[in-house]
Amino acid sequence: MNDEMQEILNDFLAESTEMLEALDQHFVKLEAEPSNTELLNEIFRCMHSMKGSAGFLGFTHLVEVAHQGESLLNKLRQGEMTVSPFIIDIILEAVDAVKALQADIRATGEDSHVETEMIVNKLTLTMESAADLCPPPPVSVSKKSDGPSPGSSTSSSSLPMKPSENPMGGQASLATHSKADEEENDKDDDMSHPSTELAPGLSEVLDKMKEAASRTLQAAHPTSNKPAGGKEEDQTVRVETRRLDHVMNLVGELVLNRNRLMKLGFGLEEQYETNALVRELSITLAQLNLVTSDLQLAVMKTRMVPIRKVFSRFPRLVRDVASKLGKHVRLELAGEDTEVDKSVADELGDPLVHLVRNSMDHGLETGEERKLKGKSSEGYVRLSAYQEGNSIVIRVEDDGRGLQVDKIAAKAVAKGLASEADLSAMAPKDIMNMIFLPGFSTADQVSDLSGRGVGMDVVRTNISRMNGSLDLDSELGRGSLVTIKLPLTVAIIQALMVEVECATFAIPLASVIEAVKVKKEDIKSVNGQAVLNLRERILPLLDLGQTFHIPNSQATEECYVVVVDVGERRFGVVVDRLKAQEEVVIKSLGEYLADVQGVAGATITGDGKVVLILDMADLVGEVQSTTLAGI
Repeated sequence: MNDEMQEILNDFLAESTEMLEALDQHFVKLEAEPSNTELLNEIFRCMHSMKGSAGFLGFTHLVEVAHQGESLLNKLRQGEMTVSPFIIDIILEAVDAVKALQADIRATGEDSHVETEMIVNKLTLTMESAADLCPPPPVSVSKKSDGPSPGSSTSSSSLPMKPSENPMGGQASLATHSKADEEENDKDDDMSHPSTELAPGLSEVLDKMKEAASRTLQAAHPTSNKPAGGKEEDQTVRVETRRLDHVMNLVGELVLNRNRLMKLGFGLEEQYETNALVRELSITLAQLNLVTSDLQLAVMKTRMVPIRKVFSRFPRLVRDVASKLGKHVRLELAGEDTEVDKSVADELGDPLVHLVRNSMDHGLETGEERKLKGKSSEGYVRLSAYQEGNSIVIRVEDDGRGLQVDKIAAKAVAKGLASEADLSAMAPKDIMNMIFLPGFSTADQVSDLSGRGVGMDVVRTNISRMNGSLDLDSELGRGSLVTIKLPLTVAIIQALMVEVECATFAIPLASVIEAVKVKKEDIKSVNGQAVLNLRERILPLLDLGQTFHIPNSQATEECYVVVVDVGERRFGVVVDRLKAQEEVVIKSLGEYLADVQGVAGATITGDGKVVLILDMADLVGEVQSTTLAGI
């Protein structure tokens, strides 16, 4: 395949991925609104567009599945069949088959390695028989576009469900057709001439092939309401993520060199402040600083995506999981317009999937159990996001049975993770957090949904990798709440530079509450745990020198305590000196040093030194492991 056809194939895969991501949401919404003709037409257009693009590129198996799905949708549009849970389940199976075919095309360049005969026959038989099945337990979805904290849903509806495999999510803007296109779509397409079924945007592909141009296809689709004879200017362009990553890395290097130049400039200005050239250099460096900051902000904004790209997978996921569990579940989404860095969004999906599955499996009771407790038979899982300073906060909440501290404690003892003496000295919240330990599970039986003892550990590991924090709260019989706090970007952060002996460390400023100067005689010890009475509050302390085994060569009477907040848990970091606040670029330590505890990465300072960036979410575990009930 030549470069030009490969580019066309890549464009097809990108556009069809957007359509598939949208279809999952559209079908869940269609179950709630079976009479929504506009939504049904939009689904039909997506399937028709995908079929036409696949036919143009010669993917016959994909065309066959999409054609049968389109035919079934057309019968729904024409009123020959009615929207029912059974019909939706069949079409969702077809969508999953198209996803598998697309994955095959991406991996091999062909669509011949996926079995499609079964789903094609099922679609055909479905069109021949319009019999409906009894709907399974319902799940409903409600969304709130704004507001920092979740509340009651603004709109909800009951959605019948049936299990389906491989839930996939995402949000995309789909192509629209003119009225003439829709009339043409109503007709049965000739399968022997797939090249005549051109999707929106394929005319540009044909022009491109004729002209043999090397430019990248633009992502925006023509709209049906643009003026006749006029051409609407395309305002968007597809850019591969790796290119943005490369640009971000270059900006990071620029920031490091900017910091270096600024430090050198300050040094020259102190020595030769009357020199005209040095003054001109200072002015130029100030301008360079402004331009670099603006460039950094602009590049960061190009990488920002709304978190709905992550949230949009959950309506389908909750629908399928609730059906398998036989529970009535309502999903509530809030703050979907909150923006986050693309790298953060990519890493966030798996932890949230684990949390939502655990909420539904372990947290929410069955309808009968809920009625006995005086609750509504329908439980809810609420996903919300909002920005807080330079961080994004994500909350996963349910109104289920809550965490059973006694059961967690019993499991911890049975697995040898803690002794009875350890547990008796721990606060209930600390016992709850033991569910994040590797291999811990309270499930009585292992299922395909949860209970393998790996899910919650994966959550904590992934969040820590993003320099984030995780906090767990629960009330027995009332439900649970998991709060995740993440930086808006994981590449460049503000940090507080501190010194211990001759070593310099960087503490992410997002975690810092305050820094206080104290006398060492004010630091007390309670059962081996160093603590400080700070404004009538007992603050556990972590000595950075002891943690990193730095020899103490100076006998000083005073030190500094940096108060850090990690997921509503506060502790103090004892250091010798405070240096400055700096903007630092996080660099990975590489595979060899990837397992070093308490270190998130490294950076290069303005004077050319390599400084370790501390992982506060990791270090808080050092304090918690020795925190006693009397502290």
